[in-house]
Amino acid sequence: MELSHRFRIWAFTILVVFQSVYGFYLPGSYPHKYAVGNELFVKVNSLTSIDTEIPFSYYSLPFCEPPNGIKDSAENLGELLMGDRIENSPYKFKMHTNESEIFMCKSGPLNADQFKLLKKRIDEMYQVNLILDNLPAIRYTQKEGFLLRWTGYPVGIKVKDVYYVFNHLKFKVLVHKYEEPNVARVMGTGDGAEVIPTVAKTDSDVPGWIIVGFEVIPCSFMHNADAVKNLKIYDKYPTAIKCDPTTVVMSVDEKKPIVFSYEVEFEESDIKWPSRWDAYLKMEGSKVHWFSILNSLMVITFLAGIVLVIFLRTVRRDLTRYEELDKEAQAQMNEELSGWKLVVGDVFRAPDHPALLCIMVGDGVQILGMAVVTILFAALGFMSPASRGTLITGMLFFYMILGIAAGYVAVRLWRTIGCGDKTGWVSVSWKVSCFFPGIAFLILTTLNFLLWGSHSTGAIPFSLFVVLILLWFCISVPLTLIGGYLGAKAPHIEFPVRTNQIPREIPAQKYPSWLLVLGAGTLPFGTLFIELFFIMSSIWMGRVYYVFGFLFIVLILLVVVCAEVSLVLTYMHLCVEDWKWWWKSFFASGSVAIYIFLYSVNYLVFDLKSLSGPVSATLYLGYSLFMVIAIMLATGTVGFLSSFWFVHYLFSSVKLD
Repeated sequence: MELSHRFRIWAFTILVVFQSVYGFYLPGSYPHKYAVGNELFVKVNSLTSIDTEIPFSYYSLPFCEPPNGIKDSAENLGELLMGDRIENSPYKFKMHTNESEIFMCKSGPLNADQFKLLKKRIDEMYQVNLILDNLPAIRYTQKEGFLLRWTGYPVGIKVKDVYYVFNHLKFKVLVHKYEEPNVARVMGTGDGAEVIPTVAKTDSDVPGWIIVGFEVIPCSFMHNADAVKNLKIYDKYPTAIKCDPTTVVMSVDEKKPIVFSYEVEFEESDIKWPSRWDAYLKMEGSKVHWFSILNSLMVITFLAGIVLVIFLRTVRRDLTRYEELDKEAQAQMNEELSGWKLVVGDVFRAPDHPALLCIMVGDGVQILGMAVVTILFAALGFMSPASRGTLITGMLFFYMILGIAAGYVAVRLWRTIGCGDKTGWVSVSWKVSCFFPGIAFLILTTLNFLLWGSHSTGAIPFSLFVVLILLWFCISVPLTLIGGYLGAKAPHIEFPVRTNQIPREIPAQKYPSWLLVLGAGTLPFGTLFIELFFIMSSIWMGRVYYVFGFLFIVLILLVVVCAEVSLVLTYMHLCVEDWKWWWKSFFASGSVAIYIFLYSVNYLVFDLKSLSGPVSATLYLGYSLFMVIAIMLATGTVGFLSSFWFVHYLFSSVKLD
């Protein structure tokens, strides 16, 4: 009876957990209930363009300002780093109340600078980004029978050398009736109400609504400037406004004002709260993602076969023959040995620049760990596009925490190369904490000066620079030193064979070994390039990337391919008596960064053909360089650690005096 009772409790607990996870929407915040007539306030984000990739403030153009002044919304660290500047706007609705011909404001006559700037923003195809209840405004257009979705709407359009501005907006707000959470109903059990009391409804008599969609149609309408002289904001325009998105009439002229207005319509929808982001995140081209994974699996299978042959047929056979001989025969055989068996006294000789290798491996562990944990959390829904900036914030957080792992691995490898000598572990730890962050700081500071010169909202404010430096030196550096201290205390890895005092001469090779190392990067790139296209499109084409499940699978496959490629190349180098495998194993898989950078240049030339200006191209190449350095460290670390394990395992099986 007691066992049965415990089983019931456990089963009931598991059921409650699963149902609560099902009912809780991780990506967004808790649904906000609005009563009919409640005020809804629209916010504005930075103006963006795929032509320049330089964001600007919404109020840098002569748009209407809120009656109570411009106020910044609370932003997290990730939003600031991404260039988002969310501010209040004069657009205001009443829940479930349709309104039309709402007058906003009349701008002053456009001066020469405003006229020139407005035309420039229209030429550069800048988009206005509006937000209601954390939902970006979405715009639908038809092209060749296909329905296209866009976030935001263009500032204006140029037709036959005449510039037109979209000065009237038609909003549609999709709402769904609020459903009061009821645990007993979610459970769906007949006697659930007796076990779990229903949640008390405080204002159940008042019908509530939640916002599940926000659409906008921009129009260009010629208002009568004289008719709005005595109108105040939110007054009704005296004549009907017909919003026709197919025609434009409000031209932009110097010394002439622009009148702005809007209308709003509410529509009840069957879309529920957890599904309200589906319009932005519709999965298109999922077959391409599966093709990418299948392609990666084929590469992995091919390389796994080679690794299997190396282990089972070559290495095992040689070791078995070697161990079956007596000592005299072994000595005779040593004189006749060829390949990897000849470098047994040199294979663990310290590499050139050992400290730099340890530093790069430590930083690679930190970057790889950050990528795995961040993408895993994003795949589980904790860092979806509904939560702006959380992806970047999470990456920074995990990177700082994993400084412990970076310091530990780097110092332990340093001690292993030095045969247990602890001397210099503090210096290694300090350099690990400054190497990659220093490179990132140098690149981002240079790019930031370009953004500052352009007066872009993408420029990191000086105060945020101070915050980032404090996070670096007050959190990341101490954690890396703690990891280094733990690595200094941990036992070093002992080499299975002794190293000769005199280095063995490496025979002349038919082909340069570095040529093979550089060519090896094509295999990891082959597993990554399809997913890389979607990532690049998300970053530079303004599309939402959310298929983190696919990305996590591709990341795991990339790690496996990098390990296999480096392992095979290390074995090939040892077979031709090249015992300098340390750096080659790192760059065998790390060379994938070269191909990613070349792909980035190709993407710039052929896919971002509209990217205008040297500043935009410099920003693109600078961010691409930052990305490929991080990828090189992460993939190179995977290759080196797998090769180190392979070489240690291989020579630990050889018994020598």
